[in-house]
Amino acid sequence: MLDHQLADCLCKDALNRDESCGAHFREEHVTEDGEAKRNDEEFSYAAAWEWTGDPSAPTLHKEQLEFEYVKPSQRSYK
Repeated sequence: MLDHQLADCLCKDALNRDESCGAHFREEHVTEDGEAKRNDEEFSYAAAWEWTGDPSAPTLHKEQLEFEYVKPSQRSYK
């Protein structure tokens, strides 16, 4: 049962993250060159999902990330 709960939360996180970043590559969020298109303004946080017992209603906990020395940037893998 725990594997199912973890899988549900992982899928919820991937669907919630409306950008392409790292392992969260989404075809609807790419640059004109086909590279991953980040959305750092809305998704610069660490996410932790809490299982509530209801598969359709886990709770999202966010911890905002602060970038003091290195700023997030668009990457090219070409």
